[in-house]
Amino acid sequence: MVPMPYYLIVGAVLFVIGIAGVILSRNLIIMFMSIELMLNAANLTIITFSRFLNLMDGHVFVFLIMAVAAAEAAVGLAIIIMLFRNRETIDADKFNLLKW
Repeated sequence: MVPMPYYLIVGAVLFVIGIAGVILSRNLIIMFMSIELMLNAANLTIITFSRFLNLMDGHVFVFLIMAVAAAEAAVGLAIIIMLFRNRETIDADKFNLLKW
């Protein structure tokens, strides 16, 4: 059996990689994938605590988070495709839609 700190370390590393992807990347698709990676890191942490504490509540929360993430992925990719069709770029620095 794998000890709990190993799962938590993997979850923390995945979350840090996701944060680095959002901060350092200017490509919208990479930023979007990094956000999904952070959600999966949080899911791994929730499942770890749920399993080691012998509770089923964490599994339910992760199932709900995955359902919301799937809907978010569909809407987010649709928005990215719409932006690409209108602006012909997915570079985040090129967008100034909310500026005056």
